Amino acid sequence: MALRIRLARGGTKKRPHYNIVISDSRSPRDGRFIEKIGFYNPLLPSDHADRIKLDLDKAKAWVAKGAVATDRVNKWLADAGITKKRVHNNPNKAQPRKKAQERAAAAAKAAEDAAAPA
Repeated sequence: MALRIRLARGGTKKRPHYNIVISDSRSPRDGRFIEKIGFYNPLLPSDHADRIKLDLDKAKAWVAKGAVATDRVNKWLADAGITKKRVHNNPNKAQPRKKAQERAAAAAKAAEDAAAPA
């Protein structure tokens, strides 16, 4: 059984809050879970004490049992020193797409033609 530490959404429309749960990776996001280890309220300011509450001892125990955290939860666990921070590398993400490159080349050529003496 593949275990995940992930967020399960609760709350009403446009007023979300999330439970941090341990669940089977095959179960739905808001479905059955094994244990609740904390909660996250994104509506609170980022420096508010009740924005994220996480039982670090339980999280550490579940990571030792083989549970893998999602990206968002892994970021919080890495800040707490339980897991290593994941490094994502996508060198093409910042590159302009094909049409933008064509427009930039055309603009550079037009600027070069305008700067050249006639």
